[in-house]
Amino acid sequence: MQKNVGTMDAIMRITCGLYGLVWSATRMANRPKSRSYCLMAILSAMKVAEGITRYCPMLAMLGKNTK
Repeated sequence: MQKNVGTMDAIMRITCGLYGLVWSATRMANRPKSRSYCLMAILSAMKVAEGITRYCPMLAMLGKNTK
């Protein structure tokens, strides 16, 4: 797995992903049965993982690179 995400892009993915996780966790505390907040948490966790590993499957599929 070759890195295809640049440093600045990785930092932004981690930052926005953590913000999304915190936001969805606070919303799920108020409405635990809402599925949209759970979906947001899953998508945010995926962005954090992409930032940490510096690999994005969508960019790889499109043949792009942000380095």
